[in-house]
Amino acid sequence: MEKQELRRQIRTAKREVSFSEKCRRSQPIMQQVEELPRFQEAHTVLLYWSMEDEVQTHDFVNKWYRQKTLLLPCVEGDDLKLRQYIGPECMKAGEQFGIGEPTGPEYTQLEEVEMIVVPGVAFDRHCNRMGRGRGFYDRLLKSTPNAYKVGVGFDFQLVESVPVEPFDVQMDKVVVESVLNR
Repeated sequence: MEKQELRRQIRTAKREVSFSEKCRRSQPIMQQVEELPRFQEAHTVLLYWSMEDEVQTHDFVNKWYRQKTLLLPCVEGDDLKLRQYIGPECMKAGEQFGIGEPTGPEYTQLEEVEMIVVPGVAFDRHCNRMGRGRGFYDRLLKSTPNAYKVGVGFDFQLVESVPVEPFDVQMDKVVVESVLNR
Protein backbone atom coordinates (compact mmCIF):
# COMPACT_ATOMS: atom_id res chain seq x y z
CA MET A 1 0.00 0.00 0.00
CA GLU A 2 1.24 3.49 -0.79
CA LYS A 3 2.07 5.86 2.05
CA GLN A 4 -0.64 8.40 1.18
CA GLU A 5 -3.35 5.73 1.09
CA LEU A 6 -2.19 4.27 4.42
CA ARG A 7 -2.13 7.74 5.98
CA ARG A 8 -5.68 8.33 4.72
CA GLN A 9 -6.91 5.03 6.18
CA ILE A 10 -5.32 5.70 9.58
CA ARG A 11 -6.64 9.28 9.63
CA THR A 12 -10.15 7.89 9.01
CA ALA A 13 -9.74 5.30 11.78
CA LYS A 14 -8.55 8.00 14.21
CA ARG A 15 -11.61 10.13 13.48
CA GLU A 16 -13.87 7.23 14.44
CA VAL A 17 -12.44 7.19 17.98
CA SER A 18 -13.48 9.99 20.35
CA PHE A 19 -10.86 11.96 22.24
CA SER A 20 -12.03 10.50 25.58
CA GLU A 21 -11.70 7.00 24.11
CA LYS A 22 -8.19 7.82 22.86
CA CYS A 23 -7.31 8.94 26.39
CA ARG A 24 -8.67 5.70 27.85
CA ARG A 25 -6.90 3.55 25.26
CA SER A 26 -3.62 5.43 25.79
CA GLN A 27 -3.35 4.33 29.43
CA PRO A 28 -2.40 0.67 28.81
CA ILE A 29 0.04 1.73 26.08
CA MET A 30 1.88 4.13 28.33
CA GLN A 31 1.76 1.63 31.20
CA GLN A 32 3.58 -0.87 28.98
CA VAL A 33 6.19 1.79 28.20
CA GLU A 34 6.55 2.54 31.91
CA GLU A 35 7.15 -1.15 32.67
CA LEU A 36 9.91 -1.56 30.08
CA PRO A 37 13.27 -2.20 31.78
CA ARG A 38 14.84 0.31 29.37
CA PHE A 39 12.47 3.00 30.63
CA GLN A 40 12.98 2.06 34.27
CA GLU A 41 16.76 2.28 33.87
CA ALA A 42 16.85 5.43 31.74
CA HIS A 43 17.75 8.80 33.22
CA THR A 44 17.12 10.88 30.08
CA VAL A 45 14.04 10.15 27.98
CA LEU A 46 12.66 11.96 24.95
CA LEU A 47 8.86 11.87 24.86
CA TYR A 48 6.39 13.97 22.88
CA TRP A 49 3.57 16.29 23.87
CA SER A 50 0.62 14.56 22.23
CA MET A 51 -1.75 16.07 19.72
CA GLU A 52 -5.42 15.17 20.01
CA ASP A 53 -5.21 12.29 17.51
CA GLU A 54 -2.15 10.59 19.05
CA VAL A 55 -1.50 8.27 21.99
CA GLN A 56 -1.93 10.69 24.87
CA THR A 57 1.24 11.48 26.84
CA HIS A 58 0.41 14.54 28.97
CA ASP A 59 -0.36 12.57 32.15
CA PHE A 60 2.69 10.36 31.62
CA VAL A 61 5.02 13.35 31.17
CA ASN A 62 3.61 15.01 34.29
CA LYS A 63 3.99 11.80 36.27
CA TRP A 64 7.67 11.28 35.44
CA TYR A 65 9.34 14.68 34.92
CA ARG A 66 10.44 14.95 38.55
CA GLN A 67 12.22 11.56 38.50
CA LYS A 68 13.86 11.65 35.06
CA THR A 69 15.17 14.23 32.65
CA LEU A 70 12.26 14.38 30.22
CA LEU A 71 12.79 16.08 26.91
CA LEU A 72 10.15 17.20 24.44
CA PRO A 73 10.66 18.19 20.81
CA CYS A 74 10.16 21.72 19.55
CA VAL A 75 9.67 22.36 15.83
CA GLU A 76 12.15 24.87 14.44
CA GLY A 77 12.03 25.14 10.67
CA ASP A 78 12.43 21.59 9.31
CA ASP A 79 14.02 20.19 12.45
CA LEU A 80 13.11 19.13 15.97
CA LYS A 81 15.10 20.77 18.76
CA LEU A 82 14.91 19.32 22.27
CA ARG A 83 14.08 21.14 25.47
CA GLN A 84 13.60 19.82 28.98
CA TYR A 85 10.11 19.65 30.44
CA ILE A 86 10.18 21.10 33.96
CA GLY A 87 6.44 21.32 34.57
CA PRO A 88 3.21 22.55 32.97
CA GLU A 89 4.18 26.18 33.52
CA CYS A 90 7.11 25.81 31.07
CA MET A 91 4.84 25.07 28.08
CA LYS A 92 3.79 27.35 25.24
CA ALA A 93 2.06 26.71 21.92
CA GLY A 94 4.55 25.91 19.17
CA GLU A 95 4.75 28.33 16.27
CA GLN A 96 4.27 25.88 13.38
CA PHE A 97 1.62 23.44 14.58
CA GLY A 98 0.39 24.81 17.93
CA ILE A 99 1.69 21.70 19.73
CA GLY A 100 2.78 22.38 23.30
CA GLU A 101 6.52 22.97 23.53
CA PRO A 102 8.71 23.67 26.56
CA THR A 103 10.48 26.98 26.83
CA GLY A 104 14.04 27.18 28.04
CA PRO A 105 17.43 26.38 26.59
CA GLU A 106 17.95 23.80 23.87
CA TYR A 107 19.16 20.40 25.12
CA THR A 108 22.16 19.48 22.97
CA GLN A 109 23.68 16.41 24.68
CA LEU A 110 21.97 14.04 22.25
CA GLU A 111 24.35 11.20 23.12
CA GLU A 112 22.84 11.21 26.65
CA VAL A 113 19.31 10.44 25.42
CA GLU A 114 18.78 6.81 26.47
CA MET A 115 15.24 6.23 25.25
CA ILE A 116 12.85 7.88 22.81
CA VAL A 117 9.09 7.37 22.73
CA VAL A 118 8.02 8.08 19.16
CA PRO A 119 4.54 8.74 17.75
CA GLY A 120 3.69 7.61 14.26
CA VAL A 121 0.91 7.24 11.77
CA ALA A 122 1.50 3.51 11.35
CA PHE A 123 3.86 0.76 12.48
CA ASP A 124 4.39 -2.84 11.43
CA ARG A 125 5.53 -5.97 13.27
CA HIS A 126 9.06 -5.49 11.93
CA CYS A 127 9.25 -2.21 13.91
CA ASN A 128 9.05 -0.03 10.82
CA ARG A 129 7.43 3.36 11.35
CA MET A 130 5.63 5.73 9.04
CA GLY A 131 5.27 9.32 10.17
CA ARG A 132 3.24 12.22 8.87
CA GLY A 133 5.57 12.74 5.93
CA ARG A 134 7.82 15.66 6.85
CA GLY A 135 10.74 13.56 8.17
CA PHE A 136 11.08 15.44 11.48
CA TYR A 137 11.55 12.31 13.58
CA ASP A 138 13.72 10.44 11.06
CA ARG A 139 16.22 13.32 11.07
CA LEU A 140 16.15 13.53 14.88
CA LEU A 141 16.48 9.76 15.36
CA LYS A 142 19.59 9.68 13.18
CA SER A 143 21.22 12.18 15.54
CA THR A 144 20.49 10.01 18.61
CA PRO A 145 21.97 6.63 17.61
CA ASN A 146 22.48 5.42 21.19
CA ALA A 147 18.84 5.83 22.18
CA TYR A 148 16.41 2.92 22.42
CA LYS A 149 13.48 3.83 20.16
CA VAL A 150 9.92 2.82 21.13
CA GLY A 151 7.06 3.55 18.75
CA VAL A 152 3.62 3.90 20.32
CA GLY A 153 0.23 3.65 18.64
CA PHE A 154 -3.29 2.34 18.89
CA ASP A 155 -4.09 -1.19 17.72
CA PHE A 156 -5.43 0.09 14.38
CA GLN A 157 -2.05 1.74 13.72
CA LEU A 158 -0.26 -1.62 13.68
CA VAL A 159 -0.50 -2.81 10.08
CA GLU A 160 0.87 -5.74 8.12
CA SER A 161 3.50 -3.72 6.30
CA VAL A 162 4.65 -0.11 6.30
CA PRO A 163 6.26 1.21 3.09
CA VAL A 164 9.93 1.85 3.92
CA GLU A 165 12.32 4.38 2.38
CA PRO A 166 16.12 4.32 2.81
CA PHE A 167 15.98 7.35 5.14
CA ASP A 168 13.36 5.81 7.48
CA VAL A 169 14.60 4.88 10.96
CA GLN A 170 13.38 1.60 12.40
CA MET A 171 12.10 1.35 15.97
CA ASP A 172 13.63 -1.05 18.50
CA LYS A 173 10.14 -1.85 19.82
CA VAL A 174 6.54 -0.98 18.99
CA VAL A 175 3.93 -0.81 21.74
CA VAL A 176 0.21 -0.81 20.99
CA GLU A 177 -2.76 -1.57 23.21
CA SER A 178 -2.83 -5.35 22.83
CA VAL A 179 0.62 -6.23 21.49
CA LEU A 180 4.09 -5.59 22.83
CA ASN A 181 6.35 -6.07 19.81
CA ARG A 182 9.81 -7.39 20.69
